[in-house]
Amino acid sequence: MKSKFMLSKKAILLLLVSVTSIAMKAQDEPIKHKPSLTIGVSALKFTGDVGKQTDVSPMLDTRLGYYLAVEQRFGKILGVSLGGLYGKMAGTDNSKTSHRNFESVIMQGELLITANFDKVIHDDPTVSPFLNAGVGYMMFDPKGDLKRGSVSYNYWDDGSIRDQVETPANQLTATVIKRDYTYESKLKDSTTNYTRASLMFPMGGGINFHIGERWVASVGANYVMCLSDYIDNYKSGGNDSYVQANVGIQYEFRKKKKTQSDNVDFYAVDHDDNDHDGIGDDKDRCLGTPKGVLVDNHGCPFDSDGDGVADYMDKEPKSKKGAKVDGFGMTIDENELAKHQLEWDSLAVERSDKFNEAPSLEYLKEIENKAKTTTKANVNTIPPALKQGDINSDGYISADEITKTIDAFFEGTNDFTVDTINQLIDYFFEQ
Repeated sequence: MKSKFMLSKKAILLLLVSVTSIAMKAQDEPIKHKPSLTIGVSALKFTGDVGKQTDVSPMLDTRLGYYLAVEQRFGKILGVSLGGLYGKMAGTDNSKTSHRNFESVIMQGELLITANFDKVIHDDPTVSPFLNAGVGYMMFDPKGDLKRGSVSYNYWDDGSIRDQVETPANQLTATVIKRDYTYESKLKDSTTNYTRASLMFPMGGGINFHIGERWVASVGANYVMCLSDYIDNYKSGGNDSYVQANVGIQYEFRKKKKTQSDNVDFYAVDHDDNDHDGIGDDKDRCLGTPKGVLVDNHGCPFDSDGDGVADYMDKEPKSKKGAKVDGFGMTIDENELAKHQLEWDSLAVERSDKFNEAPSLEYLKEIENKAKTTTKANVNTIPPALKQGDINSDGYISADEITKTIDAFFEGTNDFTVDTINQLIDYFFEQ
């Protein structure tokens, strides 16, 4: 018995030393951890003396337990866990030589050294293993199912349970009864008044499933060696032991990791007012209103005469309703406009055709010189999509500016496309 006990202690000590040494070697990078709380359910299977002699499944003696533990980790691997468990253990012999049975409520507390390998395998693993070993203290109180009501069990050689002892005289009068599995009788040793408490040494491991930044589900098992042979009220050979299979959920009380978006003031972004007109960008239908210009509830400048030109740009603030106006809100003489448009169109077509027949910078220069003598540049007549081509911002597209725009297009330094370059050339002839 002593040799078996010494072997068990050596195994536990070896596991403790192994877990501690592995953990200490991994403490290269200090990592701050907050305490974590674990709650779970255990399946407890007694592996002592009672329950070994049975012809039915030994798993029928498995009982449930409920545990709670607080763990504090230090660095990458090492941690210390303080926990408690409340549950039951049971065992039943079912053979001709033994009909012992017991069930005991147990309460235990334990201190474990833990080794978690999540930070060794990967910074944010999905699955990681763990090991643990330690010491604990358990209280127990074995009781037996020895009778049904007031009638004691009598086990006969034919395997039945009867209300009378097995004798030839009782063969005809004994009644077969069944166990009620009510553990009503407190068990005692006939010669020893043993202590109903014991030191115990758990050791084991399992798998952690990381289901969130702070949440971990775990599945594991421990083998627990007790320093008492009376857990089942039966002393025979070495000390008792049991196996504990655990399923739990763990929560770590730590701050949520900061991300880049944590420093973004989304309220401020949603309520930006870049043109400072008093209307947030999310509701502003006219972004970029000049500073100081009065706007309506939609952020658009007022247009008193409804001609499509805002009051602050309108040089004719009281245009007639329905009148066609230019970019300054001035009424346009449609007859005069049509006449000039016809002249411009015919001249533009003629110039464009000649350019398509023999494109050259000299021809563009010639057109430019003629245009400068007959027209006056107007900065507001250049379409917005083509204004980038007015490199010197003089309100006029010159031949040199067309050449530079084409060069910049091939160099990739402007936003022009083949289509807008053609529009720029057409506009050159029309201006």
